[in-house]
Amino acid sequence: MNAPLTSTFSLLALVLCACAPSDPLPERDASTVFPSVYHDFRLDTVVAELVHPFAMTFTPEGDMLVTERPGRLRIVRDGVLLPDAVLGLPDILYLGNGARSMDGREQAGMRDVILHPDFANNRLLYLSYTKPGPDSIGNLAVVRGRFEGDRLSNVEEIFHARAAGNGSDRSSMWGGRLAFDRDGYLFVTLGDRQWPSAGDLWAHPAQDLSNHNGTTVRLHDDGRIPDDNPFIGQAGALPEIWAYGHRNAQGLAIHPVTGDVWQNEHGPQGGDELNLIGRGLNYGWPVVGYGVNYTSGRTIHEGTLREGMEPPVHVWVPSIGVSGMLFYGGDRFPEWRGDMIVAGLSGQRLVRLRLDGQKVVAEETLIRGLGRIRDVREGPSGYIYLAIDGDARGYDGDPTPIVRMQPVTAR
Repeated sequence: MNAPLTSTFSLLALVLCACAPSDPLPERDASTVFPSVYHDFRLDTVVAELVHPFAMTFTPEGDMLVTERPGRLRIVRDGVLLPDAVLGLPDILYLGNGARSMDGREQAGMRDVILHPDFANNRLLYLSYTKPGPDSIGNLAVVRGRFEGDRLSNVEEIFHARAAGNGSDRSSMWGGRLAFDRDGYLFVTLGDRQWPSAGDLWAHPAQDLSNHNGTTVRLHDDGRIPDDNPFIGQAGALPEIWAYGHRNAQGLAIHPVTGDVWQNEHGPQGGDELNLIGRGLNYGWPVVGYGVNYTSGRTIHEGTLREGMEPPVHVWVPSIGVSGMLFYGGDRFPEWRGDMIVAGLSGQRLVRLRLDGQKVVAEETLIRGLGRIRDVREGPSGYIYLAIDGDARGYDGDPTPIVRMQPVTAR
């Protein structure tokens, strides 16, 4: 780990952005072709009636399961959105209702959904969400339950974060991405809950191991704490923590060959990061980083690098609002196999990263101006699916779609 950045501001010599326009693309329909270095593609609408879709997963039977932030789990079967939401979910705190995108109320609600690695046999489904709490803002929780007959049963809470909000309605930054690694451990991302990054930066909750603010936790599939977690037995440290010093990790993916855990996280104004997550490492927020304060543009951090704090592998300045991510492994886009695909919210874009070991050696913008891309997942037939999350301001508005990338040519 601790390898230097290939380029501090991601202006890589091999960046492949020539095919991406500098302005949003014009109005498009199903015939619009998006050019890229290796594969041109179109976008097909799979389903169009979703409200703030956050995450997707696919069952062995071919159903698509979609979380909607207002607190629903939906089923798309044979290209049709079933009218009824899945029954059996826990109580979910959702405070959207038109609140501003920088307000914690806009971000509260249903988060991620993933299947157990042995789902075909045990039917276990995992969900992250904001759980109601006494402070009216609540905290992140993870449950699992059996998904059978289009409903959840035997739902049990396996994790409830100890990540206090900052005492205001702007206490967002929930995190909430889930992933199983190759050894069957469950990783969960936790945001810093938007504590101010001012004053004594070392006293920020993301630098304090006695809470879950700004951490990545590692659990057994039933919520038990693994004996080899790095802070087991350390006084004042929560034993679930695997890594810390994060701001708000919104993407999480396991490398299919190496098994490495990769994560992206939102910077402030500038400085979105791609990180390779290692055991017990400190990723520096807010002591080090690449962003500035939103309103004033003033410096936040003590610097960009510091001994004992892990530098990012890749940085986006300006921010693209990183969100869902994956390593592509399908046959529909063979020249992308092994590449990382990252969704962007504020940047309204989709980018492809090519890695050489643990270094990013090329970046290509595949889509720009489509809308806030909340999640990106690979379907069972190798197609890539994108969840579009509302308008750019974050208001509760018209339903938005999930679209599928359909290859046109291979160059």
